[in-house]
Amino acid sequence: MRDDVPPSSPLTEPEPLTHGLKQRHLTMLGLGGVIGAGLFVGSGAGIAVAGPGIVVSYLLAGGLAMLVMRMLGEMSAAMPASGAFSVHAERALGRWAGFTVGWLYWFLLVVVLAVEATAAARIAHGWVPGVPQWGWVLVFMLVFTAANLAAVKNFGEFEFWFAALKVGAIVLFLALGALAVAGWLPDTDPVGLANLTGRGGFLPNGWSGVVSGVLVVVFAFGGLEVVTIAAAESEDPARNVARAVRSAVWRILLFYVGSMLVIVTLLPWTAIVPGESPYVAVLDAIGVPGAGQIMNVVIFVALLSALNANLYGSSRMVFSLAERGEAPRGLLRTAGGVPRRAVLASVAFGFVSVLLNLKWPDSVFLYLLNAVGSVLLFVWALIAVSELRLRRRIEREAPEALSLRMWAFPYLTWTALAAMAAVLILMLLDPGTRPQMLWSTAATALVLLVALARERWAARTR
Repeated sequence: MRDDVPPSSPLTEPEPLTHGLKQRHLTMLGLGGVIGAGLFVGSGAGIAVAGPGIVVSYLLAGGLAMLVMRMLGEMSAAMPASGAFSVHAERALGRWAGFTVGWLYWFLLVVVLAVEATAAARIAHGWVPGVPQWGWVLVFMLVFTAANLAAVKNFGEFEFWFAALKVGAIVLFLALGALAVAGWLPDTDPVGLANLTGRGGFLPNGWSGVVSGVLVVVFAFGGLEVVTIAAAESEDPARNVARAVRSAVWRILLFYVGSMLVIVTLLPWTAIVPGESPYVAVLDAIGVPGAGQIMNVVIFVALLSALNANLYGSSRMVFSLAERGEAPRGLLRTAGGVPRRAVLASVAFGFVSVLLNLKWPDSVFLYLLNAVGSVLLFVWALIAVSELRLRRRIEREAPEALSLRMWAFPYLTWTALAAMAAVLILMLLDPGTRPQMLWSTAATALVLLVALARERWAARTR
């Protein structure tokens, strides 16, 4: 927190952006932000290593994500800003921290954006082979660039309906799964616990399998952070972000853990094929016609939703960096309350990432993807450290701003930090995830060095 900011003023400078997002937009962002292809398809890899114990893996990974979300919610409700945790890190630790976490998160979003655009294009190409894959990528990027250049309420409406479809699909899946488990669907018998206790038991690969499952699934929870970035553009940021965080916490755990429990109860874990959607396998098993195409539509929508949210989040993050002098000042130009230059800068790098993914998916782009692979954990760690510093300061200077509080502070914050450190160490020890960990550490160190060098240069030129 800067010394020249009066603690009684909601601890933040006025935002030049509009306030076009409504409570329903933020609530659905919080619910739908993490429901994506990582859950619908990527969960199969987790089941393959953990067996039925994937339920515990999701509980552990989801618990960590929920702690981070609660910390973020606490800080964002007290001091809403378009840069969210980047602003919080600057106020808590200094300019170097805000610069580092802001640019790392921007880099993460624009690289992942390429993965989502390419994956959605593959699905669309399968439906309409006459349009080449690059043509679909171009269409998606243009559509969502246009949506983000228009009023922010357009982004909110896109995300509201995208997220509503994803949430609806999960709820329907849970309902059908529960009926199938009970044997209440046509041509089904109660399944009992045979698939949970057979084929090696609930933990066929022991606790090491559960830990490996955590390494696979923890990154599927990335995306929760966008709701705190978006809160600054809502009508009542402090109140709305608190509500969105509260509603998202238990519902996301229900969707993730509940659907995993349905999957491993209905199907033998050995029947799950990594890389293929376990949701399709379940729907096929209980006799839902056209299950594969139904899930293809849901996954397609999830990918487009993530693309839209990432473009929004990256543009607001770089806009916030420009506000604080950590990015070119030209990015501050707004039109109708929308940071259009920031949107164009983000989508430009997104286009470059897509081209790299289409042209060199196994070389140049793979290095980029590895470089952001573990960045989310470094961002989360800086969020936790920022919360430790800012919570004490807010309690001292403006306790009335704490409309949402971190549970069991500071013990659960320290627990979350310890868990993040453990995941990073385990990734370093695992041959499969070690390259990702090393490349991400190198990228983080590079951004940190630039941040410290800029700060030192600024101190010399004062």
